[in-house]
Amino acid sequence: MKTDKTSGGEEDTALKKLLHKGQSRFFSRKKGWIFAGILVVAVGLFLLFRSDDKANGPRYKTEPATTGKLVVKVSATGNLQPVNMVDVGSELSGIITEVFVDNNDFVKTGQVLAQLDLSKLKDSVARSKADLLAAEAHVAQSKATAMEAHALLERYKQVSKLSDGKVPSKSEMDAAEANLKRAEANEAVAKATVIQAKANLQSDETNLAKASIRAPINGVVLMRNIEPGQTVAATFQAPVLFSLADDLAKMKLQVDVDEADVSQVKVGQQATFSVDAWTGRKYSGVITRVDFGSQTKDGVVSYPTLLEVNNDDLSLRPGMTATAEIITVTQENALLVPNAALRFSPPATAATPKKPSGSIMNKLMPMPRMRPSSPRKNPTAQKEGGARVWVLQEGQPVSVDVQTGPTNGQVTEIVGGTLEPGMEVITEMLGAAS
Repeated sequence: MKTDKTSGGEEDTALKKLLHKGQSRFFSRKKGWIFAGILVVAVGLFLLFRSDDKANGPRYKTEPATTGKLVVKVSATGNLQPVNMVDVGSELSGIITEVFVDNNDFVKTGQVLAQLDLSKLKDSVARSKADLLAAEAHVAQSKATAMEAHALLERYKQVSKLSDGKVPSKSEMDAAEANLKRAEANEAVAKATVIQAKANLQSDETNLAKASIRAPINGVVLMRNIEPGQTVAATFQAPVLFSLADDLAKMKLQVDVDEADVSQVKVGQQATFSVDAWTGRKYSGVITRVDFGSQTKDGVVSYPTLLEVNNDDLSLRPGMTATAEIITVTQENALLVPNAALRFSPPATAATPKKPSGSIMNKLMPMPRMRPSSPRKNPTAQKEGGARVWVLQEGQPVSVDVQTGPTNGQVTEIVGGTLEPGMEVITEMLGAAS
């Protein structure tokens, strides 16, 4: 019987252990499921809060900072002109009898371009020659008279010497001396008349030569403004009969540079330009002069600038309107950012980064408010003399101070600061994500 009790007790103990072990497994499994459920709920809430933050936060458009070649150009318009252009006119009035050249004719220095009527001019030359002959004859006559007066005075002196001064009388001696001086004065006047007659003859011969209108330079006739039979009136100013241009293989382009760009334009800079006559073709030129004097057209101040142009094929013609692009800066391996990145400035709320939450429970349970700390400096404040761009870090805009260099209107060179190539700079804010 005792043995039976013992075996029965052992069986009860084994049963209790079995039941206890089953209960332990059940409760352990139940705790696991509870922990897994709490974890799933926490992750769901975290994703919910994160998605809400993303949905409510702004979105930004970015572009990378790149390294490349920067070319800065200044645009200006103007007109082509010959290097040397001469207007040929007439100093004389008269009727044009002949015209020997036409537009586009090549001429040489001294070549006769047109002829005035020579009849009156030839008459003037003949009259001047006659006046000269008459003056020379008057000189001979005056010289003879002077010689006669001189001889008479000498005789009077000999007679006076032989007669011990008795004859001739004193009045006769004075008259003889006066006649000699008068004759010598007349001879001088006659000689001056000869000089004047020669000058008149030379002037008339010059006018006769000027009646043949000649080319002052080697070049081409750009414009002919006279026809045979027309009358030239040169009373107040010389009328322009022909316009001649020197070698058209070399031309000049005068452009008007805006006052905002003139500080960048220097002598020796290269430029390209185009004309409407040759679409798609680019010509080259070199700046030879930038005027200090300004001009104002329609309220716009500009400065005339000259470019030397090569025109070997004669495709360019005087007066053509040209649009030039003057290359003021060429920079290799420059760090470039879009100009929109320099203009961008995020709102104050977006520019101030949020403090990290720390844990999920911090999001789920409100934390007591902390006393406000000392005020910070405005993160959007920009250093004097510098510039600022914004980059994204963990979804928030962060400012980067930079120093800017030249710009071509689309991109700007960064010459200082902590910006690195490849960093994404913000160019605009697209708004809240949907």
